[in-house]
Amino acid sequence: MTALFGLELHGRAVVVAGGGAVASRRVRRFVSEGAQVTVVAPELSADLERHAAHGDIAVERRGIVAADLDDAWFVLAATDDATLNDAIAQWAHERRVWCIDASDASKGSARQAATSKHGDLAVGVISLDTPDPGRIRAVRDAVAAHLDAGEVDLRRRRPGAGRVILVGSGPGDPGLITVRGRQALAEADVVVTDRLGATELLVTVPYDVEVVNVGKSPDNHPVPQHEINAILVDRARAGKTVVRLKGGDPYVFGRGGEEVHACIEAGIDVEVVPGITSALAVPARAGIPVTQRGVSTSLLVTTGHAGADQATIAAMAAGATVVILMGVSALPDIVDAALDAGCAVDTPIAIVENGTTARERVTRGTFEDIVRICSETGVKPPAIIVVGEVARPGLLAGALAATPDPAGEART
Repeated sequence: MTALFGLELHGRAVVVAGGGAVASRRVRRFVSEGAQVTVVAPELSADLERHAAHGDIAVERRGIVAADLDDAWFVLAATDDATLNDAIAQWAHERRVWCIDASDASKGSARQAATSKHGDLAVGVISLDTPDPGRIRAVRDAVAAHLDAGEVDLRRRRPGAGRVILVGSGPGDPGLITVRGRQALAEADVVVTDRLGATELLVTVPYDVEVVNVGKSPDNHPVPQHEINAILVDRARAGKTVVRLKGGDPYVFGRGGEEVHACIEAGIDVEVVPGITSALAVPARAGIPVTQRGVSTSLLVTTGHAGADQATIAAMAAGATVVILMGVSALPDIVDAALDAGCAVDTPIAIVENGTTARERVTRGTFEDIVRICSETGVKPPAIIVVGEVARPGLLAGALAATPDPAGEART
């Protein structure tokens, strides 16, 4: 009868006999788990040679002998000689060392599960009879997809210490949240959410999850930041898993650092799940590469709250791409400062409203006319402003010499 257990390999001595394809696959996993791996083999695969070159593994370039197992905690017998593998399994048995026999699982004392990780959970699948790696991987992948799609309630059932998870939900399209972000939502007892980002994801959380909306708009800040910090800390102190769902990335003008600091000061365990920032994703979805060989090789991301600061104007004057978040109301002042600094009046500008969503709209112009065009077309936040040659219409189609539409019409 085979039982399924989890073994902690971090910092443990693992000996791998063999340097071929099977050993290479298993070594990657041992290394990722923090094991101290020694490979004993006359020859190594290219992959194992790279691990050795990076110092990830120790190598003994010879055949294995029984004494190599004396200080081992775990052994993988993966030579191309089945008889030798069986002998290695017997040596391990004599030393009471866990061993996987790659030739015949019944000869070893352990089997390696096909695993997937989902936050602080791991799911493992093993064969109870003749090993069938393809089968157990197929089962693992199906279970993992089910979990990562948010189909399973992953909330903790036993009381424990509370924690806070800051999740970047991405630029708006719910499909652009990361896998870990989606997992975190399935673990949440409380969700503290912004107005921006992939708020559609909230329809997937169970009805008894507390949802606290602290969203802000340019002229409406119903919940001050210090109160948001207090909500996170108070709910976590009550033993809850609190997900702070933030638009874009928590650390790109999202005040995530302040929230992490509040948790650390309060002694609350806090995790940050990076998100796809709208500064890069929104232009990309709209067909605007923020860098392009031969056009722009540098990028500055700023906020409209900073206005026309020296770094922004210098970047524009130097021909760098400048991406401005929360800059619609500050755009007239930024344009005036750029022109006063000598920036070319025909510098292309693109403004993407509600990027990556069904309501996305792109408005184009130049320093000369963009303020007028915005007034005429009613550009409103949330919007991303891209300044520079990368915003020129037709760039990706090769029309680098094209000029903006003289009518300055908004494209929807």
